[in-house]
Amino acid sequence: MNTILKSITVSIRALLVFTVLCGLIYPFCIHAIAQTFFKNQADGSLILQDGGVIGSHLIVQPFAKVSYFWPRPSAADYATMPSGASNQGFTSKKLKETVLTRAQSFGVSEPQKIPSDLLFASGSGLDPDISLEGAYFQVSRVAKARSLGEAVLRNIVEQCVENPQWNIFGERRVNVLLLNQTLDKIASSTRE
Repeated sequence: MNTILKSITVSIRALLVFTVLCGLIYPFCIHAIAQTFFKNQADGSLILQDGGVIGSHLIVQPFAKVSYFWPRPSAADYATMPSGASNQGFTSKKLKETVLTRAQSFGVSEPQKIPSDLLFASGSGLDPDISLEGAYFQVSRVAKARSLGEAVLRNIVEQCVENPQWNIFGERRVNVLLLNQTLDKIASSTRE
């Protein structure tokens, strides 16, 4: 009986010690380090405009107007909580119909003529970036809607390009929200 009581006491002490260490001290230290050295990232990489939050650098936002660049499609309808992929494979009839509908929204009847990231949702459904090809594909539509020259708009796209992480991982890409925000800033400065 004495050894059972001793085992229970040791177990309770271990539980309390590890609860304090792992549940209080460790999260506090990580939070303090993040807020000290990576404040923007720790706070969600928020994008501010006119004193308010308009989005996050890390999460896609839907844009439907022809005067904006459109992001990747989202299987979760751009919602953050039920995010995820559709899990439809290339043999899925529903996926084929969805891709054809998305291609038609670009005014193209042959999906193979459109960069794949504009037709297929990402695994999370929340990727904020499109490929450079996806951005260039939309230049003509956006330039026409904004009464800009295509060369001017291509230059703006180039200014918004993000390089691969550490110039190793990934590909060059364009954050859609930042690109559209840049276009709106240019439009508002030309109106003034």
